[in-house]
Amino acid sequence: MSNIIHDNDVKTNILDNKKIAVIGYGAQGRAQARMMHESRLDVVVGVRENGPSYKQVQEDGLKVATIEEASKQADIIHILIPDEHQQDVYEKQIEPNMKDDATLSFSHGFNIIYKRIQPKEGVDVIMVAPKCPGTEEYKRYKEGFGVPALVAIHQDVSGEAMSKALEMSKAMYFTKAGVMICTFAEETYEDLFGEQAVLCGGLAQLIKYGFETLVEAGYPAEFAYFECLHEMKLIVDLVYEGGFSRMNEVVSNTAEFGGYVSGSRVVGPEVKERMKEVLKDIENGKFAEEWMKDARKNNMKRLMEYRKAEKEHQIEKVGKNIRDLFEK
Repeated sequence: MSNIIHDNDVKTNILDNKKIAVIGYGAQGRAQARMMHESRLDVVVGVRENGPSYKQVQEDGLKVATIEEASKQADIIHILIPDEHQQDVYEKQIEPNMKDDATLSFSHGFNIIYKRIQPKEGVDVIMVAPKCPGTEEYKRYKEGFGVPALVAIHQDVSGEAMSKALEMSKAMYFTKAGVMICTFAEETYEDLFGEQAVLCGGLAQLIKYGFETLVEAGYPAEFAYFECLHEMKLIVDLVYEGGFSRMNEVVSNTAEFGGYVSGSRVVGPEVKERMKEVLKDIENGKFAEEWMKDARKNNMKRLMEYRKAEKEHQIEKVGKNIRDLFEK
Protein backbone atom coordinates (compact mmCIF):
# COMPACT_ATOMS: atom_id res chain seq x y z
CA MET A 1 0.00 0.00 0.00
CA SER A 2 1.21 3.53 -0.78
CA ASN A 3 2.50 5.59 2.15
CA ILE A 4 -0.19 7.88 3.50
CA ILE A 5 0.93 11.32 4.63
CA HIS A 6 -0.83 13.03 7.55
CA ASP A 7 -0.49 16.38 9.35
CA ASN A 8 2.46 15.34 11.51
CA ASP A 9 4.46 14.34 8.43
CA VAL A 10 4.45 17.91 7.07
CA LYS A 11 7.14 19.76 8.99
CA THR A 12 8.16 22.67 6.74
CA ASN A 13 6.83 26.25 6.60
CA ILE A 14 7.82 27.24 3.08
CA LEU A 15 4.48 28.90 2.31
CA ASP A 16 4.66 31.39 5.19
CA ASN A 17 5.92 34.16 2.90
CA LYS A 18 4.46 32.94 -0.39
CA LYS A 19 1.51 34.38 -2.30
CA ILE A 20 -0.74 31.82 -3.98
CA ALA A 21 -2.81 32.81 -7.01
CA VAL A 22 -5.81 30.56 -7.55
CA ILE A 23 -6.80 30.89 -11.20
CA GLY A 24 -10.51 30.24 -11.63
CA TYR A 25 -13.40 30.28 -9.17
CA GLY A 26 -15.58 27.34 -10.14
CA ALA A 27 -16.37 24.50 -7.76
CA GLN A 28 -12.72 23.58 -7.14
CA GLY A 29 -11.36 27.11 -7.34
CA ARG A 30 -13.82 28.51 -4.84
CA ALA A 31 -13.38 25.63 -2.39
CA GLN A 32 -9.60 25.51 -2.51
CA ALA A 33 -9.13 29.28 -2.42
CA ARG A 34 -11.38 29.64 0.62
CA MET A 35 -9.76 26.74 2.47
CA MET A 36 -6.24 28.10 1.99
CA HIS A 37 -7.38 31.64 2.83
CA GLU A 38 -9.14 30.49 6.01
CA SER A 39 -5.97 28.60 6.97
CA ARG A 40 -4.17 31.96 6.79
CA LEU A 41 -2.24 31.46 3.57
CA ASP A 42 -1.82 34.54 1.39
CA VAL A 43 -4.28 33.93 -1.45
CA VAL A 44 -5.36 36.05 -4.40
CA VAL A 45 -7.94 34.80 -6.89
CA GLY A 46 -7.42 35.50 -10.59
CA VAL A 47 -10.58 35.74 -12.70
CA ARG A 48 -12.07 37.86 -15.46
CA GLU A 49 -12.53 41.43 -14.27
CA ASN A 50 -16.10 42.32 -13.24
CA GLY A 51 -17.50 38.91 -14.22
CA PRO A 52 -19.81 36.88 -11.93
CA SER A 53 -16.85 35.12 -10.31
CA TYR A 54 -15.12 38.44 -9.63
CA LYS A 55 -18.09 39.58 -7.56
CA GLN A 56 -18.37 36.20 -5.82
CA VAL A 57 -14.73 36.38 -4.70
CA GLN A 58 -15.34 39.82 -3.26
CA GLU A 59 -18.46 38.62 -1.43
CA ASP A 60 -16.46 35.70 0.01
CA GLY A 61 -13.93 38.16 1.43
CA LEU A 62 -10.88 37.10 -0.60
CA LYS A 63 -8.48 39.26 -2.58
CA VAL A 64 -9.33 39.33 -6.28
CA ALA A 65 -7.45 40.43 -9.38
CA THR A 66 -7.36 39.84 -13.10
CA ILE A 67 -5.56 36.67 -14.16
CA GLU A 68 -2.66 38.76 -15.46
CA GLU A 69 -2.26 40.74 -12.25
CA ALA A 70 -2.66 37.68 -10.01
CA SER A 71 0.02 35.90 -12.04
CA LYS A 72 2.43 38.83 -11.59
CA GLN A 73 1.98 38.78 -7.81
CA ALA A 74 2.14 35.06 -7.21
CA ASP A 75 4.88 32.75 -6.02
CA ILE A 76 2.57 29.80 -6.71
CA ILE A 77 0.01 29.83 -9.55
CA HIS A 78 -2.65 27.20 -8.91
CA ILE A 79 -4.58 26.69 -12.17
CA LEU A 80 -8.14 25.46 -11.59
CA ILE A 81 -10.02 26.49 -14.73
CA PRO A 82 -11.52 23.78 -17.00
CA ASP A 83 -9.04 21.57 -18.88
CA GLU A 84 -10.13 22.82 -22.29
CA HIS A 85 -9.31 26.46 -21.46
CA GLN A 86 -6.04 26.06 -19.59
CA GLN A 87 -3.67 26.17 -22.57
CA ASP A 88 -4.99 29.46 -23.97
CA VAL A 89 -5.14 31.14 -20.57
CA TYR A 90 -1.65 29.94 -19.69
CA GLU A 91 -0.07 31.06 -22.95
CA LYS A 92 -1.84 34.43 -23.20
CA GLN A 93 -2.36 35.55 -19.61
CA ILE A 94 -0.21 33.56 -17.18
CA GLU A 95 3.16 32.76 -18.76
CA PRO A 96 3.94 36.32 -19.99
CA ASN A 97 3.31 37.65 -16.48
CA MET A 98 4.63 35.03 -14.08
CA LYS A 99 7.81 35.44 -12.07
CA ASP A 100 10.85 33.56 -13.33
CA ASP A 101 10.89 31.32 -10.25
CA ALA A 102 7.13 30.98 -9.73
CA THR A 103 5.66 27.54 -9.15
CA LEU A 104 2.92 26.17 -11.41
CA SER A 105 0.31 24.08 -9.64
CA PHE A 106 -2.63 21.98 -10.85
CA SER A 107 -5.34 19.71 -9.51
CA HIS A 108 -5.39 17.50 -12.61
CA GLY A 109 -2.52 16.52 -14.88
CA PHE A 110 -4.37 16.67 -18.22
CA ASN A 111 -2.62 19.68 -19.75
CA ILE A 112 0.83 18.65 -18.56
CA ILE A 113 0.62 14.99 -19.58
CA TYR A 114 -0.78 15.75 -23.03
CA LYS A 115 1.79 18.56 -23.46
CA ARG A 116 -0.77 21.28 -23.99
CA ILE A 117 1.05 23.32 -21.37
CA GLN A 118 4.84 23.09 -21.53
CA PRO A 119 6.27 24.93 -18.51
CA LYS A 120 9.59 26.70 -18.50
CA GLU A 121 12.47 24.49 -17.41
CA GLY A 122 13.31 26.75 -14.48
CA VAL A 123 10.03 26.45 -12.54
CA ASP A 124 8.60 23.92 -10.12
CA VAL A 125 5.48 22.13 -11.36
CA ILE A 126 3.31 20.44 -8.74
CA MET A 127 -0.14 18.93 -8.35
CA VAL A 128 -2.55 18.83 -5.42
CA ALA A 129 -5.56 16.75 -6.46
CA PRO A 130 -8.39 16.27 -3.93
CA LYS A 131 -10.47 13.18 -4.60
CA CYS A 132 -13.80 14.91 -4.08
CA PRO A 133 -16.09 17.57 -5.59
CA GLY A 134 -15.30 21.08 -4.43
CA THR A 135 -18.50 21.63 -2.47
CA GLU A 136 -17.86 18.51 -0.39
CA GLU A 137 -14.22 19.47 0.20
CA TYR A 138 -15.22 22.78 1.73
CA LYS A 139 -17.98 21.18 3.78
CA ARG A 140 -15.54 18.69 5.31
CA TYR A 141 -13.03 21.49 5.93
CA LYS A 142 -15.63 23.48 7.89
CA GLU A 143 -16.36 20.36 9.91
CA GLY A 144 -12.71 20.31 10.93
CA PHE A 145 -11.65 17.36 8.82
CA GLY A 146 -10.74 16.91 5.17
CA VAL A 147 -10.90 14.68 2.10
CA PRO A 148 -8.15 12.44 0.68
CA ALA A 149 -5.88 13.84 -2.00
CA LEU A 150 -3.03 12.97 -4.34
CA VAL A 151 0.13 15.04 -4.76
CA ALA A 152 2.61 14.82 -7.60
CA ILE A 153 5.75 16.58 -8.84
CA HIS A 154 6.47 17.15 -12.53
CA GLN A 155 9.45 19.48 -12.12
CA ASP A 156 11.45 20.14 -8.95
CA VAL A 157 13.92 22.91 -9.68
CA SER A 158 14.00 24.44 -6.19
CA GLY A 159 14.27 21.17 -4.29
CA GLU A 160 11.19 22.31 -2.35
CA ALA A 161 8.41 21.29 -4.75
CA MET A 162 7.10 18.44 -2.60
CA SER A 163 7.10 20.61 0.51
CA LYS A 164 5.00 23.22 -1.31
CA ALA A 165 2.46 20.60 -2.44
CA LEU A 166 2.24 19.05 1.02
CA GLU A 167 1.87 22.41 2.79
CA MET A 168 -0.96 23.36 0.44
CA SER A 169 -2.56 19.99 1.18
CA LYS A 170 -2.18 20.52 4.92
CA ALA A 171 -3.74 24.00 4.73
CA MET A 172 -6.79 22.48 3.02
CA TYR A 173 -6.96 19.69 5.64
CA PHE A 174 -6.28 16.96 3.08
CA THR A 175 -3.53 15.58 5.30
CA LYS A 176 -6.09 15.07 8.06
CA ALA A 177 -7.75 12.46 5.87
CA GLY A 178 -4.55 11.32 4.15
CA VAL A 179 -2.47 12.27 1.14
CA MET A 180 -0.72 9.86 -1.23
CA ILE A 181 2.13 10.61 -3.60
CA CYS A 182 1.74 9.68 -7.27
CA THR A 183 2.98 10.84 -10.67
CA PHE A 184 1.19 13.26 -12.99
CA ALA A 185 0.65 10.36 -15.42
CA GLU A 186 -0.87 8.07 -12.78
CA GLU A 187 -3.33 10.71 -11.62
CA THR A 188 -4.31 11.73 -15.15
CA TYR A 189 -4.80 8.28 -16.63
CA GLU A 190 -6.56 6.78 -13.60
CA ASP A 191 -8.83 9.79 -13.17
CA LEU A 192 -9.93 9.81 -16.81
CA PHE A 193 -10.41 6.05 -16.82
CA GLY A 194 -12.52 6.10 -13.65
CA GLU A 195 -14.74 8.84 -15.06
CA GLN A 196 -15.26 7.18 -18.42
CA ALA A 197 -15.40 3.47 -17.65
CA VAL A 198 -17.16 3.54 -14.29
CA LEU A 199 -18.39 6.78 -12.73
CA CYS A 200 -19.76 9.07 -15.44
CA GLY A 201 -19.83 6.60 -18.33
CA GLY A 202 -20.20 2.97 -17.32
CA LEU A 203 -22.50 3.49 -14.34
CA ALA A 204 -24.78 5.93 -16.16
CA GLN A 205 -25.07 3.61 -19.15
CA LEU A 206 -25.81 0.61 -16.92
CA ILE A 207 -28.59 2.52 -15.16
CA LYS A 208 -30.15 3.61 -18.45
CA TYR A 209 -30.03 0.09 -19.91
CA GLY A 210 -31.67 -1.33 -16.79
CA PHE A 211 -34.40 1.32 -16.93
CA GLU A 212 -34.99 0.73 -20.65
CA THR A 213 -35.15 -3.05 -20.21
CA LEU A 214 -37.94 -2.80 -17.64
CA VAL A 215 -39.92 -0.15 -19.53
CA GLU A 216 -39.67 -2.01 -22.84
CA ALA A 217 -40.96 -5.13 -21.04
CA GLY A 218 -44.09 -3.22 -20.01
CA TYR A 219 -43.24 -2.20 -16.44
CA PRO A 220 -44.22 1.31 -15.27
CA ALA A 221 -41.47 3.85 -15.86
CA GLU A 222 -41.80 5.16 -12.30
CA PHE A 223 -41.13 1.70 -10.87
CA ALA A 224 -38.18 1.26 -13.21
CA TYR A 225 -36.74 4.57 -12.02
CA PHE A 226 -36.94 3.50 -8.39
CA GLU A 227 -35.32 0.12 -9.05
CA CYS A 228 -32.52 1.26 -11.35
CA LEU A 229 -31.64 4.79 -10.20
CA HIS A 230 -33.24 5.83 -6.92
CA GLU A 231 -32.01 2.80 -4.97
CA MET A 232 -28.57 3.05 -6.57
CA LYS A 233 -27.60 5.82 -4.15
CA LEU A 234 -28.55 3.66 -1.17
CA ILE A 235 -26.42 0.80 -2.46
CA VAL A 236 -23.45 3.05 -3.26
CA ASP A 237 -23.63 4.53 0.25
CA LEU A 238 -23.39 1.03 1.72
CA VAL A 239 -20.43 0.12 -0.48
CA TYR A 240 -18.73 3.41 0.43
CA GLU A 241 -19.33 2.72 4.11
CA GLY A 242 -17.88 -0.78 4.22
CA GLY A 243 -17.25 -2.30 0.82
CA PHE A 244 -19.26 -4.97 -0.97
CA SER A 245 -19.35 -7.06 2.21
CA ARG A 246 -21.25 -4.30 4.01
CA MET A 247 -23.73 -4.08 1.13
CA ASN A 248 -24.35 -7.81 1.29
CA GLU A 249 -24.86 -7.67 5.05
CA VAL A 250 -27.71 -5.21 4.61
CA VAL A 251 -29.54 -6.46 1.51
CA SER A 252 -31.62 -9.63 1.60
CA ASN A 253 -30.10 -13.06 1.03
CA THR A 254 -32.14 -13.21 -2.17
CA ALA A 255 -30.60 -9.96 -3.41
CA GLU A 256 -27.11 -11.13 -2.51
CA PHE A 257 -27.50 -14.50 -4.25
CA GLY A 258 -29.08 -12.85 -7.30
CA GLY A 259 -26.19 -10.42 -7.51
CA TYR A 260 -23.63 -13.21 -7.57
CA VAL A 261 -25.59 -15.19 -10.17
CA SER A 262 -26.51 -12.38 -12.54
CA GLY A 263 -23.91 -9.65 -12.12
CA SER A 264 -21.30 -11.31 -14.33
CA ARG A 265 -23.98 -12.19 -16.89
CA VAL A 266 -24.70 -8.51 -17.38
CA VAL A 267 -21.15 -7.19 -16.98
CA GLY A 268 -19.10 -10.05 -18.36
CA PRO A 269 -15.41 -10.45 -19.25
CA GLU A 270 -16.02 -8.73 -22.60
CA VAL A 271 -16.76 -5.49 -20.69
CA LYS A 272 -13.38 -5.68 -19.01
CA GLU A 273 -11.75 -6.05 -22.43
CA ARG A 274 -13.53 -2.93 -23.65
CA MET A 275 -12.40 -1.13 -20.51
CA LYS A 276 -8.83 -1.98 -21.47
CA GLU A 277 -9.47 -0.35 -24.85
CA VAL A 278 -10.74 2.78 -23.10
CA LEU A 279 -7.63 2.88 -20.93
CA LYS A 280 -5.40 2.44 -23.97
CA ASP A 281 -7.04 5.39 -25.73
CA ILE A 282 -6.46 7.50 -22.62
CA GLU A 283 -2.81 6.49 -22.32
CA ASN A 284 -1.96 6.98 -25.99
CA GLY A 285 -3.64 10.39 -26.18
CA LYS A 286 -6.46 9.43 -28.55
CA PHE A 287 -9.18 10.49 -26.12
CA ALA A 288 -7.47 13.80 -25.32
CA GLU A 289 -7.08 14.58 -29.02
CA GLU A 290 -10.74 13.75 -29.67
CA TRP A 291 -11.96 15.87 -26.75
CA MET A 292 -9.76 18.88 -27.56
CA LYS A 293 -10.84 18.76 -31.20
CA ASP A 294 -14.46 19.03 -30.15
CA ALA A 295 -13.81 21.62 -27.44
CA ARG A 296 -11.46 23.92 -29.33
CA LYS A 297 -12.26 23.45 -33.02
CA ASN A 298 -15.94 22.47 -33.05
CA ASN A 299 -17.21 24.71 -30.23
CA MET A 300 -18.19 21.59 -28.23
CA LYS A 301 -20.73 20.51 -30.86
CA ARG A 302 -20.52 16.82 -29.95
CA LEU A 303 -20.66 17.54 -26.23
CA MET A 304 -23.78 19.64 -26.69
CA GLU A 305 -25.40 16.89 -28.77
CA TYR A 306 -24.63 14.29 -26.10
CA ARG A 307 -25.93 16.61 -23.38
CA LYS A 308 -29.17 17.29 -25.28
CA ALA A 309 -29.80 13.57 -25.86
CA GLU A 310 -29.18 12.83 -22.18
CA LYS A 311 -31.69 15.44 -21.06
CA GLU A 312 -34.31 13.99 -23.41
CA HIS A 313 -33.95 10.41 -22.14
CA GLN A 314 -37.13 9.15 -20.48
CA ILE A 315 -35.35 8.40 -17.20
CA GLU A 316 -34.50 12.10 -16.83
CA LYS A 317 -38.10 13.19 -17.30
CA VAL A 318 -39.53 10.51 -15.01
CA GLY A 319 -36.86 11.23 -12.41
CA LYS A 320 -37.61 14.95 -12.36
CA ASN A 321 -41.30 14.30 -11.75
CA ILE A 322 -40.56 11.89 -8.90
CA ARG A 323 -38.01 14.19 -7.27
CA ASP A 324 -40.51 17.08 -7.48
CA LEU A 325 -42.98 14.96 -5.51
CA PHE A 326 -40.41 14.40 -2.77
CA GLU A 327 -39.85 18.14 -2.43
CA LYS A 328 -43.54 18.93 -1.77
